[in-house]
Amino acid sequence: MSVGIHSQITAAVVENADVPQRDERRKALLGVRGLRKRHGDRLLFDIDVLEIATHSAYVLTGMNGAGKSTLLRVLGGLERAEIDSLRFAGEDVLRVHPYPRALRRAIVYVHQHPILFSTSVADNIGYGLVVRGEKPEAVRPVVGEAMAWAGVAHLAGTDPTKLSGGEKQRVALARAKVLQPRLLLLDEPTANLDGAAREQVLALIPTMVDAGSSVVIACHDRDLINLPGVQRLKLRDGHLEHR
Repeated sequence: MSVGIHSQITAAVVENADVPQRDERRKALLGVRGLRKRHGDRLLFDIDVLEIATHSAYVLTGMNGAGKSTLLRVLGGLERAEIDSLRFAGEDVLRVHPYPRALRRAIVYVHQHPILFSTSVADNIGYGLVVRGEKPEAVRPVVGEAMAWAGVAHLAGTDPTKLSGGEKQRVALARAKVLQPRLLLLDEPTANLDGAAREQVLALIPTMVDAGSSVVIACHDRDLINLPGVQRLKLRDGHLEHR
């Protein structure tokens, strides 16, 4: 990772880590207790407590097959699990299957291999806003800003099937950004990327934290794992370690 990108990520995380101390003590954004996931007879993980704070960044690590991607999907409401209790933004969530509408709007999951529709880059980025009922005249400027942020404005009318892997990841991040998530779940965002493509994706992540989102990144990327100010979670033998 270049020194410049390392400094951007560190500065964003450290600056936001100081925000709660300036205003009030850090708040828990998401709190889950008694989280268990089974695949048939196999208990994939059994997590006593998982807490994600506001304005914070986390990396989630673990061996292949430990359940990192599954845990992100469970937290995103995309996969069922046994949950004793769940709180979000200080409120008890009484129904977790499916997530209530407010929670679905607040949490966004980005897959390692983003699914993009064969329309255009601009249409893909604005899709979530359209589904939410936003008017086209309101969507267009937001999409324009997101494309500029992600460095894909020149690809606005391009069919996403013609994009490189790095371009697809940046489009997926822009699609998430326009939804203004309070919690962003990223599944291996730099996997299968190298060189400039990897650094371009890495450079976008701190700006999401800077904008007020909490971010959880499942990864094996040493540059992300070792960043100062980024909190580390590890799935080991079915349990979650806070490191």
